[in-house]
Amino acid sequence: MIKVFKNAEELSSSISGFKSKVKTIGFVPTMGALHDGHLKLVKKAKKENDITIVSIFVNPTQFNDKKDLDKYPRNLEDDLLKLMPTHVNYVYAPEVSDIYPNGMEESAAIDLGGLDEIMEGAFRPGHFKGVAQVVKRLLDIVQPDHLYMGQKDFQQFTIIAHIIRKLSIDTNLVVCPIVREKNGLAMSSRNVRLSPETRAAAGMIYKTLKYVKKQVLTKPVEVVKSQALRKLKTGPFDPEYLEIVDAHTLQSVVDFSQHEYVVACTVVRAEGVRLLDNIILKKA
Repeated sequence: MIKVFKNAEELSSSISGFKSKVKTIGFVPTMGALHDGHLKLVKKAKKENDITIVSIFVNPTQFNDKKDLDKYPRNLEDDLLKLMPTHVNYVYAPEVSDIYPNGMEESAAIDLGGLDEIMEGAFRPGHFKGVAQVVKRLLDIVQPDHLYMGQKDFQQFTIIAHIIRKLSIDTNLVVCPIVREKNGLAMSSRNVRLSPETRAAAGMIYKTLKYVKKQVLTKPVEVVKSQALRKLKTGPFDPEYLEIVDAHTLQSVVDFSQHEYVVACTVVRAEGVRLLDNIILKKA
């Protein structure tokens, strides 16, 4: 059986015991509704550390839409069953009051350097401040040697990397490749809210990103973006944005040749679900 902690003090006490024995700790923060993408992160953490901890916490401060928060799937028993084959050591599944003992309004007050104001930040104001708040709190509790996150949330892990540098947190961020469904759709806890027909057709998002990767080598960035947005706007799909950005600064790229690390990021809406995806176009 997996040991489940509900209390930060009890978890911290156990972690202190590991640290005293020079044990390395890998940490995978999640909001539950686990899928194969999460499980690959856990398996990698398990392989690379002495102790692996998974958190399952639906963080209310990162939802700017209360309806989205209410709809977010929650099933701890099912998540624990999925985790069993990974042999993860501990699960931290706290209540809101354990994460925010002084109330949710208390902010981490971290300068995100403007990384939170574009792409997702433009459509979900306050989202990344909530993410920064909860990740900082979780890192304080777990104090991991290695933090594992997926590439799918490119802007999010870029912001977390910024926080780790800015606050000199002694944790190494490990980013793992996107895990996809058979049709190419990036795995997400929200995919279950799609109809079978739309979920099957949503593979066209990744197909379009691959088109961008090929075309941006020979065509102006703005032309490629415009073409890609037209491709994404089909059937039940409605793109919120498709941006080609410098992977370090998240600022829009005008001349592809002038940047060493470039990524295309998109969000496409379908049936009230936001489908997030990206593809690395160039990495020196």
